[in-house]
Amino acid sequence: MLEHTLYGPVSREVWRQLAGIRLLICDVDGVLSDGMIYLGNQGEEYKSFCTKDGFGIKALLNAGIQVAVITGRDSRIVSERMASLGVRHVYQGQGDKMHSYRALLDTLKLGPEQAAYIGDDVVDLQVMLDCGLGVAVSDAHPLVLQQADYVTRIRGGFGAVREICDLILAARGELEQARGMSV
Repeated sequence: MLEHTLYGPVSREVWRQLAGIRLLICDVDGVLSDGMIYLGNQGEEYKSFCTKDGFGIKALLNAGIQVAVITGRDSRIVSERMASLGVRHVYQGQGDKMHSYRALLDTLKLGPEQAAYIGDDVVDLQVMLDCGLGVAVSDAHPLVLQQADYVTRIRGGFGAVREICDLILAARGELEQARGMSV
């Protein structure tokens, strides 16, 4: 059986998993950004972030759902963007994402089944497979696409995070309240 959503059909099992999510963990490069890193002549680094994703993150936070970032790179841009959105759990420079993931679950006193992780590459697989809902962006590496519980219809950096935020809120019956939210 399928649940029909704004983004198309979702299996009943994924819908059930979405309803139980209390924490969304995001990778950055290729998920919250398009995966491109632009370097300037003076060594400055640039990334683009989708405002749709920002709205979705704020909507989750307003609904009492925690949001975190675990990324392998370390970037001031990420710190600033997450601070502007109100994301307090930011783990950068993480070679071992499982270590940060476990620490985060312990800090928030949540079980793996209450967490969703959205990623795009093989370094994300271990966390994706351990949590309650493993999500891959539509342009993820083929191995990640094969292992994901849910694959977004939108590419990373272009609203894929918003898609999963909307689906979490819809499964909890809270999407309508988010639409009236001011950011």
